[in-house]
Amino acid sequence: MPAGGGEDALVALMALVQTDLEACNRLIVQRMHSPVALIPQLAAHIVAAGGKRLRPLLTLAAAQLCGYHGTRHVALAACVEFIHTATLLHDDVVDESALRRGRASANALFGNKPSVLVGDFLFARAFQLMTDDGSLKVLAILSQAAATIAEGEVLQLVTQNDISTTEAQYLQVIEGKTAALFAAATRIGAVVADRPEAEEQALDAFGHNLGIAFQLVDDALDYAAEQERLGKTVGDDFREGKITLPVLLAHARGDAPEREFWRRTLEDKNQEPEDLATAQALIQRHGALRDTVARAQSYGDAALTALAVFPDGPVRRAMAGIVAFCIDRAR
Repeated sequence: MPAGGGEDALVALMALVQTDLEACNRLIVQRMHSPVALIPQLAAHIVAAGGKRLRPLLTLAAAQLCGYHGTRHVALAACVEFIHTATLLHDDVVDESALRRGRASANALFGNKPSVLVGDFLFARAFQLMTDDGSLKVLAILSQAAATIAEGEVLQLVTQNDISTTEAQYLQVIEGKTAALFAAATRIGAVVADRPEAEEQALDAFGHNLGIAFQLVDDALDYAAEQERLGKTVGDDFREGKITLPVLLAHARGDAPEREFWRRTLEDKNQEPEDLATAQALIQRHGALRDTVARAQSYGDAALTALAVFPDGPVRRAMAGIVAFCIDRAR
């Protein structure tokens, strides 16, 4: 793993693409505008709340890594952020989440119906940005990613509250709901630069593996982190009955009473106030958090391997540092 992980890696990457990122942020604000006042008001709540802009950052960085000197990547980075934000709005409604990035979620403040409809508006804005770009290849990559995200979310809904979910099914969920957009975000950097297919595929593999690592760490943090650090309510996955890798590992390694605990709390959703602490203790006892983070590390290593086709330099090193940043959140 390269040196300089953690927040330093994120700061380094942002510094390298600062001018492009500022242009992307201006475009996001511009394209959020609507004469229907509730749309920019609600959209601004979640977009201007920040987040780390990780996905658009990766688009900007990938284009720079590929030697691109135009401006198309700025609008496409904004497009990627709109797709991501639209899915967050929809997800928070589905999950009935009260917090997003440590603040009240849009659905908690504005209600479910406005959140869904503004999510639809942001999807539409994303597709306008794609068509403005004019590349059918870019349109194909990003529209496929949008469809795959939706499939991943629906599959998660299907597997929710089902403790017989397999690791393969779980992986399929996170490949859809998280990795697909990471992969598309980085791949289009090579497309706008008109780089060879091998470089496109390398950036796709980088984003895909980084996205899986990112989600594995997120799923571990839900059972480990303090609420202030995580930026969402700790134990949300448990309360919603989501089947994630820490649960699958603890369930597989547990005895009959422990497996009955998981069935009662996740399948029957018969939860007592002390059950989250019990779940955290079982996950800790069976090394499920440690092994989930180790699995994330293996995907992180695969992401680093994918970058090896590009010459060494500040951008490649910063992108490699983002792998460490994603995994270091769990440490």
